[in-house]
Amino acid sequence: MKFLKLISILLIFFGNIPFKNLVHAEVKNPKEYKVLSNDSKKLSISNVEYYLKQGDKFIKNGDFDKAKDSYLDARKLAKQLASFYSDLNTSFKGLDARIPKEMQSKGKETLQILAESNERLASLYIKDKKPDVAVPLLVETIRIMSPNSQEGKEAYERLIQLGFVETKYKG
Repeated sequence: MKFLKLISILLIFFGNIPFKNLVHAEVKNPKEYKVLSNDSKKLSISNVEYYLKQGDKFIKNGDFDKAKDSYLDARKLAKQLASFYSDLNTSFKGLDARIPKEMQSKGKETLQILAESNERLASLYIKDKKPDVAVPLLVETIRIMSPNSQEGKEAYERLIQLGFVETKYKG
């Protein structure tokens, strides 16, 4: 009987210990914690930049296949991000002007890095004597960045060098 009394006393004693503040997270305000806001995020422009840097390292080491894979990963992620930002931009038009403005800004940044990945991939394909694979990448760069942008002008110049087009652009 004494044993049962001891168990009930222990349960009462340990049952009243509050469980809050036992876990201390790194974030000062847990309500402000955002999974995709740290540096190791998967869906981010910084991750696209990481893939491009990895590809550049592989190029320096002479490993062109790994560089191509890294550039393709960067391109794929950049296209996904651009699509997501575009969808959000369209969804919130007319509802809250701040959100489309943010999505448009992030979308432009994403298209800029997509153009970079296209340019690096195109250069790799031209080096591998596969200009037929490089042409669609250069055309896409012109389409997404406009022919008047620096990237668009450079892509069009590469198309002239490849012999895909002949007329010089004077813009």
